Amino acid sequence: MKIMRFIKDGKEKTGLLEDNCVTELSCSTIEAINSSHIDNFKKNIVYNLEDIEIESPVSPSKVVCVGLNYRDHASELKMDLPEDPIIFLKPSTAVIGHLDTIIYPDSSKQLDYEAEIGIVISKVAKNVKKSDAEEFIGGYTVINDVTARDLQQKDGQWTRAKSFDTFAPIGPFIETKLDPMNQNISLKLNGKIKQNSNTKNMIFDVYKLVEFITNIMTLKPGDVIATGTPPGVGPMNIGDTVEVEIEEIGILKNFVKK
Repeated sequence: MKIMRFIKDGKEKTGLLEDNCVTELSCSTIEAINSSHIDNFKKNIVYNLEDIEIESPVSPSKVVCVGLNYRDHASELKMDLPEDPIIFLKPSTAVIGHLDTIIYPDSSKQLDYEAEIGIVISKVAKNVKKSDAEEFIGGYTVINDVTARDLQQKDGQWTRAKSFDTFAPIGPFIETKLDPMNQNISLKLNGKIKQNSNTKNMIFDVYKLVEFITNIMTLKPGDVIATGTPPGVGPMNIGDTVEVEIEEIGILKNFVKK
């Protein structure tokens, strides 16, 4: 099922997407992805998808990102496969939603897109074993790990390049039931395909990532793990439209502006 957050009549609401219609729920997105009886939360209020303003489906305390996690991307860069996941953080203030604007900062001359599938954590997770990781995953979403590439290269570490406001578009939905090991993932820039791969090419799968990260830090409900990007990463320019699509989740669309 697809769970979302949206604005209607100036109020934030939780919804369940079914057949291009959104049923309002009387709970938060975290309660919804944790529920085995979603019908208990359904209200007798249904909206057309085009009549609501879609928000990021969660407000994470942090976004934990993984670098170099696709074999085909490592091959493209002529880099050895990492022995352990390479991780970094994006702040909660970087998060925006579907159809929101990515702001091109004055301090950067190269702003890159990175299509990724995101793991949505459903409950407090610490020292989780790989075999138990699925219990802590509420679903999956779409992420664009926006990066000021020139600043990343200049600084030698990634915090500034990854952390500007609007640099973590997430959404439009959380899909609670899919196979994360076999999802087509692609990105279009102004309608042209730039990235096209499958999550089966990941070096470290989603369950290994949950194990690795929770043995470093506590993940809270609503936190998101951005699992790395496939080959084809490249620059965006002011005025561009960027769309990240994951097969069973949907399309996250954003616009680049100054």
